[in-house]
Amino acid sequence: MRIVVTGGAGFIGSALVRHLVLERGAQVCTIDKLTYSGGFDNLAGVAGHASHHFHQIDICDAPRLRSTIFDFAPDAIMHLAAETHVDRSIDGPGAFIQTNVVGTYRLLEVAREYAPSRGDAFRFLHVSTDEVYGSLGATGHFTEGSPYAPNSPYSASKAGSDHLVRAWFETYRLPVLVTNCSNNYGPYQFPEKLIPLTILKAFSDQPIPVYGDGLQVRDWLHVDDHVRGLVIVLEQGVPGRTYNIGGDCERTNVVVVKTILRALARHVGKSEQQLLDLIQFVSDRPGHDRRYAIDATRIRDELGWAPQTEFAEGIADTVAWYADNLTWCQRRSNVYGGQRLGQKFA
Repeated sequence: MRIVVTGGAGFIGSALVRHLVLERGAQVCTIDKLTYSGGFDNLAGVAGHASHHFHQIDICDAPRLRSTIFDFAPDAIMHLAAETHVDRSIDGPGAFIQTNVVGTYRLLEVAREYAPSRGDAFRFLHVSTDEVYGSLGATGHFTEGSPYAPNSPYSASKAGSDHLVRAWFETYRLPVLVTNCSNNYGPYQFPEKLIPLTILKAFSDQPIPVYGDGLQVRDWLHVDDHVRGLVIVLEQGVPGRTYNIGGDCERTNVVVVKTILRALARHVGKSEQQLLDLIQFVSDRPGHDRRYAIDATRIRDELGWAPQTEFAEGIADTVAWYADNLTWCQRRSNVYGGQRLGQKFA
């Protein structure tokens, strides 16, 4: 297949590109703006590969987007380009509206113009988040039929993009697919997110911030499992349908942090207790959702997908990757020093 991946130099996007090129034998055109959280070094595994083509483009730049897509002539577009960090969306929501809403609109319009050239073979896969559904109570799970109730500028912008994609299917019959995933983790994740931030704070012997009481619950999904799910949805999913992709792995934030620190002990030459003593509870994030949990029944039953990575094993492998790639981390520290974000209205 010939596939355009937007946001392909980011965390999930680069994992998808590596999987498509190295394991699936696809021809891939990566489109990425290369913002602070993306980097061409995330694609080192496919650098120079004959099947990989890279274009530094802002998805809001419709003329360049159109030219690249028409020239490459893809069978599918997998849309992952997005601003994703909730704390940054609190400080500066405008960038999230521009990229996630306006950028998705630009891409949909180019895809609508291009799709007839591919007939029934073309697919547009839009990758979204479980955060569009809002916050769960102590029980229950998000399904594809859960009502949208976003609580942050980030999740609201992703909800808006989801609605645009649905509208382009219903109005223009663009053959779209939508996925909503739970929290991802794994190598190459930018260190503003909980897991890499905890790892790098511990390496530097710095206090590790845990918001509020640390009992917020997230459903964790290894990025490699997510990528496999995306490809299965692209290849086998029914256009117009949404597929939730979750890890069936609920953990409180404080448990996640403690799991990381226990796995880190052998890498930093400190006892588990010395690392656990670095935990510092701080004021909570404004509008912080209490619990997310995905019901992935549809993708399991209809498409045969299931997560394969056990959480403790996945965390241990992730910790080991960061320990072996501190140079990659140091380059990120030039644009983000680990400071707390999202306090402007706290």
